[in-house]
Amino acid sequence: MSTHAVGRVHAGTRVWHGLSVHWAWLVGGLALGFAVPFLLADRLELHRDLYYGLYALAVVGLFAAWSRSTGYDLAAAVRRRRIAALVLGLGFAALLAVMVVRTEDSTARPEGVELAGALLWRGIVYGVTDGLLLSVFPILVVFAAFAGSRLNRRFAGKVVIGAVALVASLAMTAAYHAGYSDFRSADVAKPVAGDVAWSVPTLVTLNPIGAPIAHAGMHSAAVLHSYETDTFLPPHG
Repeated sequence: MSTHAVGRVHAGTRVWHGLSVHWAWLVGGLALGFAVPFLLADRLELHRDLYYGLYALAVVGLFAAWSRSTGYDLAAAVRRRRIAALVLGLGFAALLAVMVVRTEDSTARPEGVELAGALLWRGIVYGVTDGLLLSVFPILVVFAAFAGSRLNRRFAGKVVIGAVALVASLAMTAAYHAGYSDFRSADVAKPVAGDVAWSVPTLVTLNPIGAPIAHAGMHSAAVLHSYETDTFLPPHG
């Protein structure tokens, strides 16, 4: 076999192995997305704020392990189209905030320092964590899986990959919310539909900052407008 042929075989092997690794990480992420709320919130019934902290640690750990294992450069991803990602993230944050106000009843909320703490923890920390798991992780993993493929060389192929990435994000959103007992019903359709909106900033730019900004805007609006919401700040009662 010629040197060129060997090189082609080895290159093909690396691409195939890369695809296998990324798909395995996606499956593992889906399992984690379901297991965290199912075990910590549904079964152990941890206090909401403690749960959010453990959830954030699990998602950060997932990202760190995936990036380290596959060599994915998250720092480079953050620099990619960052202005567009920021603008889109803020735009969809405003859109989702309006959606919260229009679809949820206003409820009583704490004031002063307690409200500021809730806004930081339940609005921003929890919102960013949700954006990372539900949108950023599945979208970046799918695009990384197809990075060495022929499909990624043409615009039409990138559109197909984007569609697969969106399906993966929808699956992650469904799996995660299925971990909560109150979403094991037709109510799961609400976050799945919302995923299409909050995923756009990252799906379009492949920058991980867009979707978390959009999510944080939505959850912050829920804290301020409907603190006792049955939809936007699980786990509930």
